[in-house]
Amino acid sequence: MSQPPPLPFTTRVKRAALAFDAWLNSALFQGRNGLGRVWEWYSEKMKGLRFRGASRVLLDLTSEATTLGAAGAVVMLALALPAFRETESDWLKTQDLAVTFLDRYGQEVGRRGLNLDDSYKLEDFPDHLIKAALATEDRRFYDHWGIDPFGTLRALIVNAQGGGVVQGGSSITQQLAKNLFLTNERSLERKIKEAFLAIWLEFHLTKDEILKHYLDRAYMGGGAHGAVAAAEYYFGKPAKDLTLAESAMLAGLFKAPTKYAPHINLPAARARANEVLRNMVEAGFLTEGQIQIARRNPATPVNRARETTPDFYLDWAYEQVKLQASQKKFGNERVLIVKTPLDTNLQRHAEQTIENMLRQHGRQYKAGQGAVVVMDVDGAVRAIVGGRDYGQSQFNRATGGLRQPGSSFKPFVYAAALTTNPKLRPTSNVVDQPICLGNWCPQNYNRSFSGSMSLTSALARSINSIPVRMSLEIGKGNAKAGRAVIVDTAKRMGLTHPLTDSSSLPIGAAEVTVIDMAAAYAVFANGGKRADPYAAWEVRNSSGEVIFSRDRDIQPKQVLDTRVVQDMNFMLNKVVEEGTGKRAILEGIPVAGKTGTTNGYKDAWFVGYTGNLVASVWYGNDDSTSMNDMTGGTLPAMTWHDVMNVAHQNLEIRPIPGASPANANRVASANRPATDQAQAASQAFLAGTLSRKSYEVLGGIGTLFQSVDRSITTGKAPEAPRNSAAANTSRQVAMP
Repeated sequence: MSQPPPLPFTTRVKRAALAFDAWLNSALFQGRNGLGRVWEWYSEKMKGLRFRGASRVLLDLTSEATTLGAAGAVVMLALALPAFRETESDWLKTQDLAVTFLDRYGQEVGRRGLNLDDSYKLEDFPDHLIKAALATEDRRFYDHWGIDPFGTLRALIVNAQGGGVVQGGSSITQQLAKNLFLTNERSLERKIKEAFLAIWLEFHLTKDEILKHYLDRAYMGGGAHGAVAAAEYYFGKPAKDLTLAESAMLAGLFKAPTKYAPHINLPAARARANEVLRNMVEAGFLTEGQIQIARRNPATPVNRARETTPDFYLDWAYEQVKLQASQKKFGNERVLIVKTPLDTNLQRHAEQTIENMLRQHGRQYKAGQGAVVVMDVDGAVRAIVGGRDYGQSQFNRATGGLRQPGSSFKPFVYAAALTTNPKLRPTSNVVDQPICLGNWCPQNYNRSFSGSMSLTSALARSINSIPVRMSLEIGKGNAKAGRAVIVDTAKRMGLTHPLTDSSSLPIGAAEVTVIDMAAAYAVFANGGKRADPYAAWEVRNSSGEVIFSRDRDIQPKQVLDTRVVQDMNFMLNKVVEEGTGKRAILEGIPVAGKTGTTNGYKDAWFVGYTGNLVASVWYGNDDSTSMNDMTGGTLPAMTWHDVMNVAHQNLEIRPIPGASPANANRVASANRPATDQAQAASQAFLAGTLSRKSYEVLGGIGTLFQSVDRSITTGKAPEAPRNSAAANTSRQVAMP
């Protein structure tokens, strides 16, 4: 039998498709029937589980709670992650520094950090101090898990009845979390982090450890951190010897140290102490009879009315030391003695100058705050004023406040232009004429344009169109590329905060700090070297061994070409002598600098320098409200003059590289001509073959010789210079 002929390929494909279609239809039909039977079975079973009445309500609530709980858990996890990132470092050991600060002459000026004496355990604190803290801050401390809902509710009720903040709602654990990991920023984000970190602490520390760390770290006013330091500062005694009345006064400081500090407002401190005593009775820690003696004999603090501590300076210095410690600059040492460049006389004078200026002119100019930083040309910080009253506000406007610099930013633009275009010189002609970048067209202060002028004149007159035009030329027609070069130049010179790129950046629209501006201008003053601000000249451990020396361990880096530095110094000197900064002129001392004023008169600056020192001055308002026509050439330049005039007393004046020598030749008699020895020292310093300390010592010795010569002539005993290094050699005590 013969085989049938094979079917054509197309026929086979059609038949296969028909077979697949038949199979698919059959499968779907059977599947539908199967699902129907499953659904019927499920429905029958569910009828037996049907809830009605109260059971149905309970089931619905449980279902909704489960759904919301799952969503809430996701949200809580998202909120917790940022908080727990704060604990990634060695969070406890990084905080346990105990630092004693000395000024430039070796005199102790303050302490920061903890008392790390192991003999001071929690049980060594007076029992009434611990009970006073618990009764006032967290009565259920030993009962809750980091957050006390009942205490928070009670505080809300008391505050509502009192019409204000009478009680705080944060537990001691929450307050410790803030002190360890967070800032004093008042925001919802901070409170959320605080809550999560409080719970985290409860799982990692015992209750007694939390309480001990809280007593050690809480800020209690007067620059004192911790109950041990506060007892010594306010009452001049160890914490273990505190009386009940004194303990009550200290416990009243935990929540509002500046408001109730006894050396500032003793009546308020005593009233607060009475509230603490009443809290102790309400909490059941004491009876009414036990507190009567303390009420009749209230605590009397040590009289510190005449004492001033450089708290703004010490706060900043402590943060610098903590940063260096985290970088293992001091090994594993935790008890440190730090010698700083702080000049206590200059610090007091700068603080008083800011206060006097604001008292005399603040109302006229509608200015509420000011800040000053003075440093050596290598970055050694001599004085910091972070505001007019540390007792009222510990916010350091000199180191933490970001403000727009206005025209005081322009030297960075000019320096970038001189660096990228070697043919550009102070005498080069530039044209002040209208220019627009997109729809932004900068205007000058006088709302007019002056045409052709020299580069020096453009900077001295603070012309706005020129820096904007420079940004185009630096970027070869691309303004954004030009601004990138300007930002890089400013960062290399010492501006550490991110600079927001915008068309108006060349005329000072980015934000900077007062201390960074001083450091950046120091590059001009020292010949082009980076001058990072520093507080630690020398660090010793508790045994007196030198474990860090700035001169030994840090080498400055050249960041600007000397040609650029000389040209900039020549122009910035003309800003003071012939331009907007005339009020900053110092008789007999060459000065260079730049004024700065922002839109709406929200900020006013003068940043300037001599061959010896650099200073940055800012005035404004904390809420950024406008001042009344204050420019950088008014109060800031006047303040700079008054501060730097005192700072230069008895210093051998050094020239500014490239600045006009005309003013330097008009040396006032009070500054005395330098001896040949001092002149040689000055030349060696400028050449880089002599250290700053050696220069100061040699200069001071020359001054002492002059004083002896005068004593022989006049018959009077020689008078040692007030600020020279030689004059204070006898006062520089060895560190323990």
